[in-house]
Amino acid sequence: MRILVDLLGYTGGRGGTETYVRELLPRLAAEMPDADFVTLTGSSGAAAVRRFAPGEVRVVEWVGDGRASWAAGEIVAVERAAKAVDADLVWSPANFGPLAAGAVPRVVSVHDVIYHEVPGAGLERLTRAVTAWLMTRTAQTAQAVVTVSDTAASAISHHLGVERDRITVVHNGGSEISGVDDPWRLLAPLGIRPGRALLLSTGNRMPHKNFDGLLAAVARVPVEERPLTVIAGGGADDPLRPAVEKLGLGADVVLPGWVSDEQLRALYQVADVYACPSLTEGFGLPVVDALGAGVPVVAHDTAVLREVGGEWARYADATSPQAFASAITDVLALDETTREALRAGGRAWAARFSWAAATVALSVVFRRTAARGNRRG
Repeated sequence: MRILVDLLGYTGGRGGTETYVRELLPRLAAEMPDADFVTLTGSSGAAAVRRFAPGEVRVVEWVGDGRASWAAGEIVAVERAAKAVDADLVWSPANFGPLAAGAVPRVVSVHDVIYHEVPGAGLERLTRAVTAWLMTRTAQTAQAVVTVSDTAASAISHHLGVERDRITVVHNGGSEISGVDDPWRLLAPLGIRPGRALLLSTGNRMPHKNFDGLLAAVARVPVEERPLTVIAGGGADDPLRPAVEKLGLGADVVLPGWVSDEQLRALYQVADVYACPSLTEGFGLPVVDALGAGVPVVAHDTAVLREVGGEWARYADATSPQAFASAITDVLALDETTREALRAGGRAWAARFSWAAATVALSVVFRRTAARGNRRG
């Protein structure tokens, strides 16, 4: 069995969807020793892909990191490559793939429908509409659709018009976040030192992540109770900086940009609470990661975050600064016995989400789809 993995859009900097394929692809090769994996990628992602992809890596040199060349590659290059390597199956793991049903059966992983649910405004609205249409065509023409939560499956069926029985839910796994020997030494270069309660949040700066809402909530916490808030991600020129200054939070918020793996582990190790203010997600991997690391979580009260956080996270309306601020202060005020019970329960809950289980479930989808050929369902 030969599987072509469509990573034309891989750059190494696109967050959760790329974590997904890095975790799953090497495991799939081990789970399916009778399968031969060939990975197709563009010029900007080739070096990064070679570090984790098993088997042959084919590079389409004219596909760069821009969405236009990526989309063109999906239309032109994927089906051609599938025929050239005599593939039995094509897997598109990052929402997008060919727009038409080709000769080779295809599985697409659709992680969320954020472009449908959060259309944006102005020029961004047009860009998101085009992206939403491309996702819809990809999903409708694939033989099978995989997604990461029951909430996402319902949204895909509703927004993309995909029959629910063609969608298989395969939950993401959590990251195993181990501690480090001296976390404060690693965090000192970021301007983070002991002495205050620490609130951690992470992610890119897309509007639905709602970090402006988190900052507004932190500003509502009384000064004497206010935690040091660290929001990792966003790059060197963080777009959140003006909001920090406007709210007078310069002494209370650290925007360290993208941190190293060791520094991220250190942040989880010293954090007193993790905040996930995101308004919509396909899964909510940071919630599972934080719970697995033993960090109490405050999350926006939405169906998907309740699905992945269960009873072990605390939920509040992140569009209400006062409500979210109150939830944060409530968690920070918990006594140590309650906090320890929350940590233990959160770790046990997070262990339900494993990449090993996801690998097995996905391999079943691959074999079933390849066996059915071009038949849908």
